[in-house]
Amino acid sequence: MMTPSPSLQPEMGHGGGQIQDLAELIERLIDVVTEENIALAMGIPASQSRHTSQKLELSEAFEIWVRQADRKNVLLDTPDRKLQTRILGRLEALRVAMDENMTRLRAAIEASQRRIDAVMAAIREQVADNSPYGANGRLSAPSTSYARNLRI
Repeated sequence: MMTPSPSLQPEMGHGGGQIQDLAELIERLIDVVTEENIALAMGIPASQSRHTSQKLELSEAFEIWVRQADRKNVLLDTPDRKLQTRILGRLEALRVAMDENMTRLRAAIEASQRRIDAVMAAIREQVADNSPYGANGRLSAPSTSYARNLRI
């Protein structure tokens, strides 16, 4: 049985656990993005990624944290220098993972576009091979009339 995950939203008080909650959120976001990067590196199309919804949920929660901290509704100060250093290090790791994620997503989108272009080219070629008309719109070969010798 799965245990419910803790809330991703910042609490509006000034509790000392807030920065720890943020650290856990950053860790979860790094994990999901890293897993997606591995899947994309293996060639799994971006559209088939099972990580998209998790990444979206976590990034929305992270955005709320950033907005709240920017508005000073949430204080992330802590006298624990080790924790501050850890947060800054994990934020840098998140930035690196997200940069890689963007690169891999762009590559996956380009690969998908190449597949679409190849399929469309094959369809156009197949249609052109079956058409009695050339590229200029005129008949490319004399059409065969099966009714030519038909007498009524």
